[in-house]
Amino acid sequence: MKAPVNKIIPFSAVDGPGNRTSVFLQGCNIDCLYCHNPETRKVCMGCGDCVEACPAGALSLSETGGNRRVLFDPSKCVSCDTCIHLCTHDASPRILYMTPEETFKKIARQIPFIRGVTVSGGECTLYPEFLTELFAICKEQGLNTMLDSNGTLDFRQYPDLLKATDGVMLDIKAFPEEDHKKVTGAGNQKILENARYLASLGKLFEVRTVVVPGLFDPESTIRAASAMLKPFQAVNQIQYKIIAYRPMGVRAEYAGFPVPGEALLNHLADIAREEGMEKIVII
Repeated sequence: MKAPVNKIIPFSAVDGPGNRTSVFLQGCNIDCLYCHNPETRKVCMGCGDCVEACPAGALSLSETGGNRRVLFDPSKCVSCDTCIHLCTHDASPRILYMTPEETFKKIARQIPFIRGVTVSGGECTLYPEFLTELFAICKEQGLNTMLDSNGTLDFRQYPDLLKATDGVMLDIKAFPEEDHKKVTGAGNQKILENARYLASLGKLFEVRTVVVPGLFDPESTIRAASAMLKPFQAVNQIQYKIIAYRPMGVRAEYAGFPVPGEALLNHLADIAREEGMEKIVII
């Protein structure tokens, strides 16, 4: 099996415990208005608009059996982002369809300088079988494994994936259902169920909320999420990452939200502490 790999960052210190390699998969199943990497939201549909515009000739169009597909040659790419700026479908043609084995060969270049591997997106759990196989290989090599997820996968249906996963970093984008729909276009019942389920297994490493003043009420979200997770702190200490919205990389129509100040972020961290969270990170 293959999954669309957007990029692999050889070394990262912000995607889980220790120094790690981070793998980003293409495609997402919700629509966060403040998405900071919107080019990962959709899988390239093969329209070909970007091919002639690529100044480095890194893109070509393949037509087989009536199927159009943009092919990417990373050896020619100069990372000018022309294709991403040109795309009107919130996609990127700069992806490679890779097997778990091919992906791990890229990861293995960093051994022994990494502690683990994190897979993100887009939304990485759109490819659960790929993740299960990749993580099984990683575990055989003694690497810690983490998922960075929006929490929409029903983790109960994938016990083999959970067995191979050391921890999940889960987005709680908004706690009240209506706020979550406003932010993402989707409900959050399954996400909150997953948060409790993963926490009960000791698999919930971190929850994170992006603070976007004017879009939703961050106080109610952080208070409710912290209170929900307090009973599970005895199972495993869960980190709460409170993230300031920033306009860089956001789609132009959603780049006008105000950036939260330090005072608001510290206030939200105090609320999380009041509700039982002890390990809090502000970024």
